[in-house]
Amino acid sequence: MKLSTALTSSLLGALLFAGCSKKTDSNANYESAINDYYKAHPACLWSQPKKFPVQAATSDDAKTQGYDALTDAGLLTRTTGEKKVMIIASKQVNNYDVSDKGRSAWTQDPTQPGYGNFCYGHRDVTSIDNVTTGADNSGNKTAQVSYHYKISDAAAWANTQETKTAFPDLATTLSGPQADNASLTMTGDHWQVVKQ
Repeated sequence: MKLSTALTSSLLGALLFAGCSKKTDSNANYESAINDYYKAHPACLWSQPKKFPVQAATSDDAKTQGYDALTDAGLLTRTTGEKKVMIIASKQVNNYDVSDKGRSAWTQDPTQPGYGNFCYGHRDVTSIDNVTTGADNSGNKTAQVSYHYKISDAAAWANTQETKTAFPDLATTLSGPQADNASLTMTGDHWQVVKQ
């Protein structure tokens, strides 16, 4: 009887351990792989890094709106000046640079000095909607995953109405769960997102 109980406990423990393996095809493992990827790749304002300081004509609302919203949030500083256009003409410009407060939200691009981005949070998977598994040319397991996510730990400055108005993509991303897809591959002993 004691042997039977010990054997049952051992088998149960082995099954639980197998169920927790990061190699298994499970929604929990796919979710973990996607969340791990986005912990290292935060959501940022611009699709490409920007160089600061930057200058924009005061008459160009399309360019100044975003910079002005970030200035109002305390992330940028703004000074005004004049820029010569021709020998006898000039135009009013605003000069924008990252503020002391903004440096804490500024993510520098390590490959381009002076370039960077304002990052405001990380994706957090809310549901795994569909998975198609397969294998690559090397025989490694793969998974194409459709999922929904929300932005967790969104920065306070990103939630201001001025910032959302100036950056419509930000407003959409923060409005609620968003859909996306990810390609995963089995790397060693765990699932990993193939670079997006």
